[in-house]
Amino acid sequence: MRDLQNQKSWQEFFDTYWKLIYGVARKSGLTDGEAQDVVQDVMASVAKHMPGFRYDPAIGSFKGWLLTKTRWCVIEQLRKRAKAAVHEPLRTDSSTATDGLQNLADPGAVSIDEHWDTEWRTTLLEAALNNLRLKLDPQKLQMFDFYVRKEWAAEKVAATFGVPVEQVYTAKHRITEALKEEVQRVENEIT
Repeated sequence: MRDLQNQKSWQEFFDTYWKLIYGVARKSGLTDGEAQDVVQDVMASVAKHMPGFRYDPAIGSFKGWLLTKTRWCVIEQLRKRAKAAVHEPLRTDSSTATDGLQNLADPGAVSIDEHWDTEWRTTLLEAALNNLRLKLDPQKLQMFDFYVRKEWAAEKVAATFGVPVEQVYTAKHRITEALKEEVQRVENEIT
């Protein structure tokens, strides 16, 4: 990703992380448009810093670095909103001065760090699963999806696919192990 001209690498990065950044921004109380602005601002900041970026585990993880970038962009959007609310002309209808403040993030809500950790795990898992879709048997992946992700009973999955229930358990075990390895690979790839 240090090569800003490497479109494939940047597209892969964007496809992997935009939902994470967007989701955290939305859960922080931002509107759809504000969250999209955060995604763009974070991506631009990452692009700006990537050519000289040197990963140093003693300083922190890539995950932490990306969280910090996202946090600052969310804060900046909240500042813009608050500044705009201060400069709004007085209304002549029945609204009150506090109406503009109701759209700000709830300071008592779950912290951005908690949202980030949850979304980070989901993002890594989805990226790993997407990578595995190209390598694994589609039927076994579908059995895994129904059994693990949709929480169907193993017997129902087996009946649906016309296979012994043991095959459902075996598919779950093998794909779970492959997912663990792929999640680790994806995580190592970004550090």
